[in-house]
Parts: sequence; structure tokens; C-alpha cells
Amino acid sequence: MTSPSGPSESRDPSDPQGGPGRPGQWGPGDASGGAYGAPAAPPYAEPARPARGNGLAVAALVLGIAAIVLFWTVFGGIVLGLVAIVLGALGSRRARRDGAPRRGMAITGVVLGALGLIAGGLILALGVSFLNSDSFKSYSDCVKHAHSTADRRQCADDFSHRTTGN
Repeated sequence: MTSPSGPSESRDPSDPQGGPGRPGQWGPGDASGGAYGAPAAPPYAEPARPARGNGLAVAALVLGIAAIVLFWTVFGGIVLGLVAIVLGALGSRRARRDGAPRRGMAITGVVLGALGLIAGGLILALGVSFLNSDSFKSYSDCVKHAHSTADRRQCADDFSHRTTGN
């Protein structure tokens, strides 16, 4: 074996007096230790893990807000609400399992999506019940048989009196 001080010198690892450049020196290039007895750095450094984002959480929040704002439409309340709930649940699970950030954002997206879904469902149910009501069916029949604009206007007046009670 050779020492770091030169190729012709022999090294005695048991020599406690070995200093820099002298036989017995554990030099900076040795695999058994670092410079002057300090522990050696690992032969390779583990690459830093990139910070994982949580795009699912962000998408859930954005869609949840859109579901709340557009709850009065079938697409806005029901479809966006459902998608926000699914993405929020997946984002929350990713945050819990993998340590991804923004778990609170994912949960907020789920809550807003659920509120949009409920509100959209209520609006849809009210609309369907209104369209299936007897009053609306009689108005529809009246308009269908009306021959002039004045007849249609009369149908609208009759319908408004029936629904408001005036």
C-alpha cells in the first residue's frame, strides 16, 4: 500500500504517531476516513427530493369556488361540485400519505364542492318540480294553443295570477 505522501513510502495503519505526510497517516483520500481522522463523506450524495406540489388540492379549491359561484346552473353546481369533491379527496389523501403540501386547501375544496353540489341539486329539484307542476302544464298548453301575441300575454297573466295567488 502507498500513503498519500508518496508512492514509495509504506504505511503502517497501527502507527498512532502517523502524521501528515508520514507513514501511517490516514490521509484525505483513504476510504476508511476523511482528512485527519474526520469521518469521510459518503461516496455519493443522495439527490435532494424536489418539493412535491399538490396540484389536486389547488384544482379542488378552484373548482369548489366555481361550484359555489355557479351553483344555480346544473354544470356549475353539480358537475364542478362532484369534480371538486373527487380531486379534493385525492389531494388530501396524497398530502396525508406522501407528505405533499396543501392538505387544508384540499379539504376546503371538498367542502366548497359539497356545498355547490347540494345547492345545485336543490335548484335542479325545484326546477324539475316546477316544470312538472299542474300550473306550468296548463300555461304550456295555453301558450301552445295561443294564436297571437295578445293570447300569449293573456296566458302569462293567468299563470302569474295562479302562481302568486293574486
